[in-house]
Amino acid sequence: MPPVSTLLTTVTLDPAALALAVVAAVLYGIGLRSAHRRGVSWPLWRILCFYIFGIAAYLVLTCGFTGAYGRELRWAFTLKLALVFFVLPPLAGLGRPLSLARAALADRGRERLDAVMGSRSMRILGNAFVAPILGLAFFGTFLTPLLYTYRANGVVSGALSVAVPLLGLLLALPITEAEGFQRTSSFIMLEFVYVFIELLADAVPGIALRLNDTVLDGVTQWSAGAPSWFPSPIRDQQLAGDLLWFIAEIVDLPLIILMFVRFSRSDRREARSFDELSDEEMDALTEAHLRRRGEQASGG
Repeated sequence: MPPVSTLLTTVTLDPAALALAVVAAVLYGIGLRSAHRRGVSWPLWRILCFYIFGIAAYLVLTCGFTGAYGRELRWAFTLKLALVFFVLPPLAGLGRPLSLARAALADRGRERLDAVMGSRSMRILGNAFVAPILGLAFFGTFLTPLLYTYRANGVVSGALSVAVPLLGLLLALPITEAEGFQRTSSFIMLEFVYVFIELLADAVPGIALRLNDTVLDGVTQWSAGAPSWFPSPIRDQQLAGDLLWFIAEIVDLPLIILMFVRFSRSDRREARSFDELSDEEMDALTEAHLRRRGEQASGG
């Protein structure tokens, strides 16, 4: 393992990551200012979550040790991308950037935002069925020579530094900002069951990296001048698998808790909507349901 001094003092510049961090920080700040002008006070702890656990942590990963040595070390590169995909987006999402945008925008801007978030593509991304598929598809490419391309090609690495956290945030928003992605309690319960399948799916790439006894990306030797603390290429791959496996599994536990909270709130919301119905409306709803069941039975 690297010396502690190397871990703490290594710094590099990732222009793409720095640009994304600056844009996100400025937009969030503009949102805070606009919301304050409209009389909306944003909780300090949410602001700190976004800036510290989101922006600052992202810069540490992309411009610190894992960003600098990710070009050579598989485990450092895997640690960086696994954290910015699985861990940082839910933490940054606690800052409620989507709700802040709604509070800051005028009526027309809010309608446009709702139209975008209600689009078919966002609805597809906004459920628990898609996240494990995307995660499995992306990290599954770590089992191929593409892993070397991701690390060695500056353009590809920069693109991943931007695309991976943005995709992770889109997948996390339905959990951290559930009111913006209305779901019935039955649909959330189906998601809740499906997330247990995700516990297994997320582990597949990490397990494969850990147990494979050949270097999958084809780079079997370090370049000249590599530090003495570098592990062997096969051990480097195994460490990458260990980290990916651990992170992908451990992050599912708080997400399961958040989904349970989301289900409870949705169930209470539906119960209130039924309580508010008059007797005539409830009779009409029951009659329509029975009529629909009868039509389905006769059609079958």
